[in-house]
Amino acid sequence: MQNDYALRLKENQQRIEAYLNTLYADTGCGYLNEAMRYSLLSGGKRIRAVLTLEFCRLFVGNIEAALQAGAAVEMVHAYSLIHDDLPCMDNDDLRRGKPTSHRVYGEAGAVLAGDALLTEAFSVLSQVGVDAPQALKMVGILSGCAGAYGMVGGQVLDLLAESEPTDETGVLRIQSLKTGALIKAACQLGVCCSEAGEKALHAAAEYAAHLGLAFQICDDLLDAEGSAEKMGKATGMDEKKTTFLSLFGAAWCRQRIEEETKAAQRALAEYEGAGFLCWLAEKLAVRDH
Repeated sequence: MQNDYALRLKENQQRIEAYLNTLYADTGCGYLNEAMRYSLLSGGKRIRAVLTLEFCRLFVGNIEAALQAGAAVEMVHAYSLIHDDLPCMDNDDLRRGKPTSHRVYGEAGAVLAGDALLTEAFSVLSQVGVDAPQALKMVGILSGCAGAYGMVGGQVLDLLAESEPTDETGVLRIQSLKTGALIKAACQLGVCCSEAGEKALHAAAEYAAHLGLAFQICDDLLDAEGSAEKMGKATGMDEKKTTFLSLFGAAWCRQRIEEETKAAQRALAEYEGAGFLCWLAEKLAVRDH
């Protein structure tokens, strides 16, 4: 079964990559399109879009609609990475083994590419093949999870934490917004591409909360212990921040990853077709990059 799930993951990733590769391929906007595609197509595991596809599949929804919705999430994620890497933020030179956007296109070019990807994400989302009320709901989910009360708000708190040490509650809040919110959006958008209701949305949110926490704690460990070559970026960048690792140590982190992974799986226990999503949670918990 694990081999079947691994093949399914690969097929999902290939399908998502092929769709993203159709976007902004013309040269009408000159270097802007080039800069957008440079970051959007620079690799990555496409886990967020995979979650969108698989939650849609779990609730027997419209897979083509989920593909577009997942692409919109990946576009928001790509924009966030461009801006995170800027000198005024994390000042990173490498992302996925390649020079970061601002190193290739300059700071202004990187900012504009990020701005364009964020805006165009909602253009893609507006074309998803669902009825108008559901489409409006999807716009609300993605904007809420990406904005001031979601991912961007988490980035602000993360920057503040560099100069103002925080505690476990603070780190949990940063994680739930900066990392967890977009994962939640990815899962819930998949549900919205089906006819499932509020109960399914709640299950998706619960799964996402636990998966996102396990994902972030694993990131903390990888920043300290991982290989820069495998990660495709510099490690040791979190030394000036308060993280789960700095608060509690590696053994606690590994135990908490296991607990959160199991909690994510329990969130979907009543759904017979959730095997892949449960397997994916385990796979992400033991990743090495």
